Amino acid sequence: MSAALDILHVDMDAFFAAVEVLDDPSLKGLPVIVGGTGVRGVVASCSYEARAVGVRSAMPMGEARRRCPKAVVLAGRHSRYGEVSRQLNEVFEFFTPLIEPISLDEAFLDVSGSHRLFGDSEAIGEAIRARVSTVLHLSCSVGIARCKLLAKLASKAAKPVASPKGPHPGPGVVVVPVSEELQFLHPRPVSHLWGVGPRTAERLARYGIATIGDLASIDPSYLSRLVGPSLGAQLYDFAWARDDRPVVPGRAVKSVSHEETFPTDVHDPERLRLEVVRMADSVSSRLRAGHLQGRIVTLKLRYGDFTTITRSHSSSRPVASTAELVKISSALFSSADIRPGVRLLGVGVSSLEERTTAVAEQLVLWDIGDGDPNAPGGRDGRRELDVVVDAIRQRYGAASVGPAALVADSGLRVKQIGDSQWGPSA
Repeated sequence: MSAALDILHVDMDAFFAAVEVLDDPSLKGLPVIVGGTGVRGVVASCSYEARAVGVRSAMPMGEARRRCPKAVVLAGRHSRYGEVSRQLNEVFEFFTPLIEPISLDEAFLDVSGSHRLFGDSEAIGEAIRARVSTVLHLSCSVGIARCKLLAKLASKAAKPVASPKGPHPGPGVVVVPVSEELQFLHPRPVSHLWGVGPRTAERLARYGIATIGDLASIDPSYLSRLVGPSLGAQLYDFAWARDDRPVVPGRAVKSVSHEETFPTDVHDPERLRLEVVRMADSVSSRLRAGHLQGRIVTLKLRYGDFTTITRSHSSSRPVASTAELVKISSALFSSADIRPGVRLLGVGVSSLEERTTAVAEQLVLWDIGDGDPNAPGGRDGRRELDVVVDAIRQRYGAASVGPAALVADSGLRVKQIGDSQWGPSA
């Protein structure tokens, strides 16, 4: 096999559902759906038994239940999936340090420096599948090609095939030789390309563009008029297998955010203010855990009719303190109109940079709105409080300490990664 085929895309098979079956073997062979279990929930993952009757990821949970009324529907466990994902990354690190995670259950690998130890790329792909099975007791599919685009499509072609009686094994590993790239690529639906979502696919279909081959055959200037110059140029290159993006280990985090969809539209401003505090508290904790700080704070609101608005604040100095983020995001919320009822609320921080040292922070002579940085609640005091809170949480858990406003009869209601990620639960 050509030495140029050094990019692997590894994708776990029905990952979240498979982890649930692994932890509860009584679910084996049943249609399992993982996601938001409430009316506004969406499917995060489903077993191949559920896929056989048309259930798919990102499908509204109500539709999934209608298609598969006998399904076992489970709320997602983000922390558990994260634990297994870390074990998966250790498997990858056995074969190469050049790993670019895409999500918890998939990653690109560059194995150009691994051939002397492990053989050609196809042998490495098979070895990865075997190690994932042995160590994690789960299965994965591997695509191998010259570039990321083809490797990802190849892993899709390597997947098991859904059946009501369980999945039929797929190839497991699919290799796309350079000489067969266009033969492999052109028959596939145009929706398989990066950048082609449902709306773009529908627009292209109206003009007779259904496959990647159809896309490749049209004039690029015409394509640019259909979807815009930037996307048009990208799609035309992809249609001809032109993709020079390298595998980038340790991609920089561009933003940290939390958002939540509510079971019903919320009109109560006090409840929403508390949700803003919950999210700001969690985002600031994640920033500090990643040794990050950011200058742009964004509040996101989505109304019941799916109209979405954002409010942003650019800070003259980077933010990571819980108190500062609560203050800024609360001010943004106060300027928003919530009368239509809020379906989704989110808080995020972007324009990130590595956290500065204590020496650099001594250059700040006043605190926003408080005047004296050494006064209670000032910048230095806030930093010290954050350090203490972070240490307590690291030892006793996220819900061990937090803003007093978040204390309810059931205890401290803090926002954690994965909460309502796929919509509200029933």
